[in-house]
Amino acid sequence: MFSPGLLVGNPPPRWGAPGDDLVGCSNAVGKRGLASTSRVHRLSREHQMSIATSVPHTATPERRRTWLRSVPSPGQVVAEPGRVPAVVAAPHVPTCHGTLVEYANFDHGASTPALASVVAAVDKATATYSSVHRGQGWASQVSSHYYEAAREEVARFVGAREGDEVVFTRNTTDAFTLLARAVPRRTRVIVFATEHHATLLPWEPRNTTRLPVPLTHADAEILLADALARTRGSRTLVVLNGASNVTGEYWPVERLSAIARSHGARVALDAAQLVGHRRVDLDTLGVDYVAFSGHKIYAPYGAGALVGRADWLDAAAPYLAGGGATAAVGALSTTWRTGPARHEGGTPNVLGAVALAAACAAIRENRVALETHEAELTQRLVDGLRAVDGVETWSIFGDGADRAPVVTFTIDGLDSSLVSAALSAEHGIGVRDGKFCAHLLVDSLLADEDVDTAVRVSAGLATTDEHVERLLAAVASLAAQGPSVAYDHVEGSGWVPVDDRRGTPTDLPW
Repeated sequence: MFSPGLLVGNPPPRWGAPGDDLVGCSNAVGKRGLASTSRVHRLSREHQMSIATSVPHTATPERRRTWLRSVPSPGQVVAEPGRVPAVVAAPHVPTCHGTLVEYANFDHGASTPALASVVAAVDKATATYSSVHRGQGWASQVSSHYYEAAREEVARFVGAREGDEVVFTRNTTDAFTLLARAVPRRTRVIVFATEHHATLLPWEPRNTTRLPVPLTHADAEILLADALARTRGSRTLVVLNGASNVTGEYWPVERLSAIARSHGARVALDAAQLVGHRRVDLDTLGVDYVAFSGHKIYAPYGAGALVGRADWLDAAAPYLAGGGATAAVGALSTTWRTGPARHEGGTPNVLGAVALAAACAAIRENRVALETHEAELTQRLVDGLRAVDGVETWSIFGDGADRAPVVTFTIDGLDSSLVSAALSAEHGIGVRDGKFCAHLLVDSLLADEDVDTAVRVSAGLATTDEHVERLLAAVASLAAQGPSVAYDHVEGSGWVPVDDRRGTPTDLPW
């Protein structure tokens, strides 16, 4: 049991919810990868667009094609330009004190809430939801139009070049697994140990070089250049991160990709934690492939994308062998299609693609307002958390590194999962604790500490000023005196209040 005011020295093993990162990694990073740390003690309108009146069945084919081109694409359902896009209203959640408070979502780095414009776009597309690319019915034609328009919006969002392909996937993990299968045999892959498991793990181990956690941007450049020099003459793919999912820090992608290109290597960019915060352009950044997820950019409907050069993708075996990926099937042979369809076998996630496109459009058209809003959030979170006695914040490149509104921290003497549980139960605040699917990086950051997990706060469009103030006050209270109620560590549930008045969620959405 954890009682109020009692600080934890050696907490029991954590038994978190499914999907939590609890397992240590045996492939540890050496001392060279120990990161610098900080411990500073100073304190829309709703868019509902209806389908136009149907064209009579007697209309000419050209008139029907003209009408279909005039149907607004999902990406047109966005907030007014120059304004921060609106998210779906936050729910009110119970606390263990018997009160209801507005949910303070500081877990944007895991999954974002939905934009109101995304919900509107999905509602619109649901009205004509039907099979894609294989039906002559009117609803099928409209759905097919939406699906391909979504592909165009995603291409525009990341600055795709002539000849680049946009392949819809389930998420970033799916996208990188697809790319790993498309990489030609004996290609050397270079990846930093800082990476999320989605970009660290899918490559052939014997052909993969893992670089240690760099100390600075310049250090990262030196490590990459040295590794590339050793692969001279080999086909090489460099895998880079746009922004760390652990610390939110931005990587010098342009400089690293320039080094890769100078050695004739291709570059794949994990932009899952980047595209929602900063503009991504394949040509400007000098990368060959980019992958990201809808659920990180306010479109939580199970869709992501892999965008990039076509040659490896068109030469690879289909990712999903089945309908839609085939050009012809004979008794003894199969001819596969080229282009995105080659890897999108089966009936596609049309509503997910619509949601993804709507989010891309909303962010693209309101990028300046979004970045201004997030810059203010970032400064307040970083300054506020660093000002709390007993709180230590963590970074890869040092205190001055530019970052998204993400801060990872630990509180002296408190288990990170207890901190997370107390913030939720006592204050209605949602954060993430653990190793964040980046075990090598977290192990490196905490190498000299008595703890092996941390707490991450990640803000975004659902974050308000009141949420920030509530979080900072709650963290300060926890650091000073621990939780205000007693907690038990329950196998399978983690830390739970001894006298929890919240009950168990029982209502279902259907």
